[in-house]
Amino acid sequence: MSVAIPLLRASHPEPAIGVTAIAAMLSIGLDRPWPGVVGAAATVLASQLSIGWVNDAIDAPRDAAVGRTDKPVAAGTVSRRLVATLGVAAAVATVPLGFLSGWAAGLVATLALVSALLYDWPLKSTQVSVLPYAVSFACLPAFVALGAGKTPPLWLLAAGGLLGAGAHFVNTLPDLDDDVSTGVQGLPHLLGRRGSLAAAAVLLLAATATLAFGPPGPPPALFWPALALALAALSFGWYSMRRDPASRIPFLSVIAVALIDVAFLLVSGLNLD
Repeated sequence: MSVAIPLLRASHPEPAIGVTAIAAMLSIGLDRPWPGVVGAAATVLASQLSIGWVNDAIDAPRDAAVGRTDKPVAAGTVSRRLVATLGVAAAVATVPLGFLSGWAAGLVATLALVSALLYDWPLKSTQVSVLPYAVSFACLPAFVALGAGKTPPLWLLAAGGLLGAGAHFVNTLPDLDDDVSTGVQGLPHLLGRRGSLAAAAVLLLAATATLAFGPPGPPPALFWPALALALAALSFGWYSMRRDPASRIPFLSVIAVALIDVAFLLVSGLNLD
C-alpha cells in the first residue's frame, strides 16, 4: 500500500477517470453490448495510465528542481524506473485492447496514444504543444464510434478536438511559472496566463456549441441548460485559480464540462447512423 498510493497519484487519476467515464458513456449511448463498453473503457483507461506515468517519469528532474512535493516521483516516494516501466507496460496493453473494438478503432486508439505520448516528449516544449491534445481528444469519440460500427461525423471530431485544445491551456496554467523556470516553452507559455485563459474559454465553449449546432436540425432545448452548467463549472474553475494559481480545480472543471457535454449529447439523442 505504501507504493500503491504514490503510483495512483503519479497516474494523474482525476483526468484518467474522467476521460474513461466519457468513453464508457459514449459507448453506452451508442448501444454497444456490455463487453464492448468494458473493452472501450479498458482501452482508454490503459492509455490514460500510460500517459500519466510516462509524463511523471519524464518530468521527474524538472519537478524535483522546482520542489514539486506533490509529485510522487520527484518527492522520492516511488522510483522513477518503476513508474516508467508501468507507463510502457500500460502503453503496450493499450494497443491490443484497442483492437478488440475492431481494426479501424484499434488504429485510432493507437494514434491517440502515440499523439499523447509525443506531448509528454518532445512536443510539450514547442509552439505546437496544443496539437497532441487536439488530436488525441478528437480520436476519443472516433474510437468509440468506430468500435460501435458507426462513422464518426466531422462535428463530433471537431468538438473533441476543441475540448482537448481547451484542456491543454487550462492544464498548463498552474505550472506555468515552474515550467518557464525549467525551460518549457509551449504555446500557453508564449500566450501567458491571460491569453491562455481566454483561449481556453473560447475553445471550451466552442466545443459545447459544436455539439449543439453540429448535428442536422436546430439545437435541442437541452442545449441552454447544458451551456449554463458548463459556464458555471468554468466560472468556478476560474474563481478557484484567482484564489490559488496552483489550483487543479480549473482542470477538473474542464473534465466536468466534458462530462456535461457528453450527457447533453446522449440525452438529446446520439444518432450517428
